[in-house]
Amino acid sequence: MDIELSPEDIAFRDEVRAFLAANLPAKVKRGAASSPTVFVEPDIGQDWNAILQDKGWLSYQWPEEVGGTGWTPVQRYLFEKECALAGAPNLTVLGLKLVAPVIYSFGTPEQKAYYLPRILSGEDYWCQGFSEPGAGSDLASLKTQAVRDGDRYIVNGSKMWTTHAHWANKIFCLVRTDNEVRKQAGISFLLIDMDQPGISVRPILTLAGDHEVNQVFFEDVSVPVENLVGEEGQGWGIAKFLLENERGGSCHAPKLLYDLDTIAEAAADQPDGRGGKLADDRDWKRRLGKLKLRAQALEMIELKILAEIASGRAPGPQTSLTKMLASNLRQDVDLLAVDLYGAAGLELDRARPLYGDNAPAPLESPQSQVASARYLNSRAWTIFGGTNEVQATIIAKTVLGL
Repeated sequence: MDIELSPEDIAFRDEVRAFLAANLPAKVKRGAASSPTVFVEPDIGQDWNAILQDKGWLSYQWPEEVGGTGWTPVQRYLFEKECALAGAPNLTVLGLKLVAPVIYSFGTPEQKAYYLPRILSGEDYWCQGFSEPGAGSDLASLKTQAVRDGDRYIVNGSKMWTTHAHWANKIFCLVRTDNEVRKQAGISFLLIDMDQPGISVRPILTLAGDHEVNQVFFEDVSVPVENLVGEEGQGWGIAKFLLENERGGSCHAPKLLYDLDTIAEAAADQPDGRGGKLADDRDWKRRLGKLKLRAQALEMIELKILAEIASGRAPGPQTSLTKMLASNLRQDVDLLAVDLYGAAGLELDRARPLYGDNAPAPLESPQSQVASARYLNSRAWTIFGGTNEVQATIIAKTVLGL
């Protein structure tokens, strides 16, 4: 694998770097740094999305024929890395990186023409209806029913852990359309308007007190048949495609390395309890160094996958490996941040948001204020997108052949 950048790639990297320096608003960067939740809040995310859309870069992961930038895999990686190193917020993943690839890969021409521009403009804000009570890791056991009634489906059931359902006006759902076949074969993929009778959203507060996820209820919800993506019974295959994008659709290592560098800088000002600074403590440096090595190793794996994608290979089960490694690393990095700030790192202010004019004053610093909440919220990393146990099973079966 050749990891040397070409002159063209270096020029592209420099262009992205210059754009970020000139166009990433300070308030957006501060908001991202003070957000404890896994997914970026809409007020930050949509502002940043709009800036990138004006530049023509928001759809950088999409194929050129559906409005993408036409960037190479290396350029996409460089863009994500430079955004991470600049402290930019993550993009709104549910619309841009999850449902959009499903629509342009499996949707009808009419679905592409209608939904893709609305994702880019911000008119539609999406949430994902996959997990259910009793059907999380065993997703094939989902029970939400969609019964065909003429030119519509009537949907009844419930979805669980639905991120940002309280903000969304659209939800993409896995529903059961056939109870007489093998359970995976009876699942279909529907696009549903949230702003209609029969849909209710119940908040679920995380351990840190954040309202990020919800339970969504469907009671005789009417959905036009033209909102079916693909064919009836194709939902399981579409879901596997989507989850491979979720697990491996982004490069995780640059953000982890950025956070570790931020922690290392802050350690220069933190006392070690023995009259010195934590940054000079041997055990601390060893712990920080181990995490940096793990993050660098993850980056090499991501680059190897990137090289395979560049040669024409689609994302596959290897994305389960990066998802599992990144999830464990994210939790360890967030624990390191809590330990960095000592007692101040245990602050758990329940007020939200922790940025903006009305934010509560931190006991020590904005970084210490968010540390404990971020640690608690990152417990979800080893659950969403498939638990670590699910990832290990996929790796064992499809990669190792066990």
